[in-house]
Amino acid sequence: MELVQMQKSLQDYTKSLFLDGVLDSQFLQLQQLQDESNPDFVSQVVTLFFQDSDRILNDLSLSLDQQVVDFKKVDPHVHQLKGSSSSIGAQRVKNACVVFRSFCEQQNVEGCHRCLQQVKQEYYLVKNRLETLFKLEQQIVASGGMIPAMELGF
Repeated sequence: MELVQMQKSLQDYTKSLFLDGVLDSQFLQLQQLQDESNPDFVSQVVTLFFQDSDRILNDLSLSLDQQVVDFKKVDPHVHQLKGSSSSIGAQRVKNACVVFRSFCEQQNVEGCHRCLQQVKQEYYLVKNRLETLFKLEQQIVASGGMIPAMELGF
């Protein structure tokens, strides 16, 4: 694929992430912190998000599978996931965590189980989509191109 076409594909793909509500403007702010001195900044931050989220989701699954659910342990995990997803712009994960926390406050085990499944679904969606985004960026750089700047003017 020619370089200009790859850059256009990247822009279109990135735009779809925002239009589908997968990402919000916080992701653009994260991208603005990346420069020549740290060209992998965004992917490094997102990789840390993936690692933390995998651990948190595992901890949540274990906590909710207990005979007696300790909501004082569940809620901080959901709060942490909400904060980290918000910091990278993973809008749908963050929104699912807001609902999850309300079920924690109500100590609704069934609602928490449903929300955990929703959070996992949104998390795996954003993980898959961001991994694809990073692969497209890597292809452009490997072809000697620059990553076009993205703005929310669409």
